[in-house]
Amino acid sequence: MKHLLIASLSSLALIACGTDKSDADYRTEVAKDMHDSIDGDITDLAKAARDLQAAAPTPTGRGWDKTQDAAAITAMRDAWRRCRVAYEHFEGATAPLFPGLDASLDARYDDFLSMLGDKGDADLFDDTGVIGMHAIERILFSDSIPAPVVTFESQLPGYKAAAFPSTEAEAVAFKTKLVQKLIDDTDSLHTQWKPSAIDIGSAYQGLVSLMNEQKEKVNKAATGEEESRYAQMTLFDLRNNLIGTRKVYEVFRAWIATKQGGADADAKIEAGFDGLAKLYDADPGDAVPAVPATWSSDKPSDADLATPFGTLWQQVHLAVDPHKDGSVVSEMNKTAVLLGFPQFVVDG
Repeated sequence: MKHLLIASLSSLALIACGTDKSDADYRTEVAKDMHDSIDGDITDLAKAARDLQAAAPTPTGRGWDKTQDAAAITAMRDAWRRCRVAYEHFEGATAPLFPGLDASLDARYDDFLSMLGDKGDADLFDDTGVIGMHAIERILFSDSIPAPVVTFESQLPGYKAAAFPSTEAEAVAFKTKLVQKLIDDTDSLHTQWKPSAIDIGSAYQGLVSLMNEQKEKVNKAATGEEESRYAQMTLFDLRNNLIGTRKVYEVFRAWIATKQGGADADAKIEAGFDGLAKLYDADPGDAVPAVPATWSSDKPSDADLATPFGTLWQQVHLAVDPHKDGSVVSEMNKTAVLLGFPQFVVDG
């Protein structure tokens, strides 16, 4: 009887503390919930890519014309923007699991050229060489690329200036090859996105890495190397990274709460997310604030730090500094340890 009483009291204590589930139970539950959470975003990416393809014009005997094809160009840019919303929501979790598809979908122009060498990619519109969302962006916004971006890219070996399709053949290739490649890669990701394929530890580490990368994205905005550089949507990307990270992190919170110190770390993480959201929403635009002409990310002056860009830069760095106790990255690394996951390790 005494042993039965002790066992009953122990069971009640476990339930009261929310630890009636084992770590194995939580792992299974988190994998399923993560799958369900992200599956909708992959579906949204697939739809946006198909909408972009449907809007792409193939005029007889000519390429795109800024005036005659204005409605189509606007529709394609809108669809591309929806592609970015969807992808930025889930890239943190999926990139570590499907690195090849992540590169194919989201690598930057300079990333591709570093692999292609001096020959570069002479055909902007086919499905080889430079591909993915940023290759499409580079074409869609080729008539309004900021000067610092052109200055940066024109120094890259293999560089070719961005342009709209100038012939019917190029317009057809854009629609049926470059955009179709985006659709095919998205469909491949969707097919492989199953609970059984999800390594939740690697996915969690990817979320931490993406939060750490927020400071890199702000740094690169000052040099023309940023991610959505042609559409000037770095702040837009940052917002959607944060929205997506919060959405996926949510599936871990009940499990984190069962760990000693988990509730405190979780509270700090949520406060960090709130702070970044407030910072990103302070400017309603898509682009980061204007970068001071004298800006240096290595040693910014007090005067430059006092500008809107300097304020954004400084607060993002503080919020995600992996070496600063209480930062989003530091606290997410603590919870990774609590859950038995590998920590995100900063290079260098």
